[in-house]
Amino acid sequence: MRKGWVIAVAAMAVVSGCGGDGGSTSASSPSPPTSATTAHRLTVTSPAYPDSGTIPRRYTCEGENVSPPLAVNGVPTRTTSLALLLQDPDAPRGTFTHWMAWDIDPHTTHLTAGEHPTGAAEGRNGFGGTGYGGPCPPRGDHPHRYVLTVYAGDGRPDLAPTATPDDLLRALSGHTLATGTLTGRYGR
Repeated sequence: MRKGWVIAVAAMAVVSGCGGDGGSTSASSPSPPTSATTAHRLTVTSPAYPDSGTIPRRYTCEGENVSPPLAVNGVPTRTTSLALLLQDPDAPRGTFTHWMAWDIDPHTTHLTAGEHPTGAAEGRNGFGGTGYGGPCPPRGDHPHRYVLTVYAGDGRPDLAPTATPDDLLRALSGHTLATGTLTGRYGR
């Protein structure tokens, strides 16, 4: 098994409060339309928190701000590459992107905390940096949901580093064999 698609925090100053400018042109759900043959679901888990559980402080702007460890199971055999998108749909100014990566080796099934995906492309997050930017909701807000969606695709998206979440979802449209999500919650 190959490790290597969790993106560590880019060296950047963390902006207080997710959703300063939305960080995304997408106000839609993080799932793209899938091909008519999609009947497969990926299982996305983390030993750090259960689905719908609280994200430990270590993986947020108040902690080490490193990406959490992840595991992906059920990748279809026809998969050419994986992609991921981590978004906060509860951000005050619209969906805020915390992490975007594509062209991840389809044989990657386990990731350690803070690991970069070897050979994968990573896009800009809503903080204006590249790579992972941890949860950082405004103080006093109710806990926000952070939805990590992993996509198994039958092609390799040809995207520029300046690609938006909408660009990624368009590239995956009609080319997604399976998806899976892991949702975490965090409030300050």
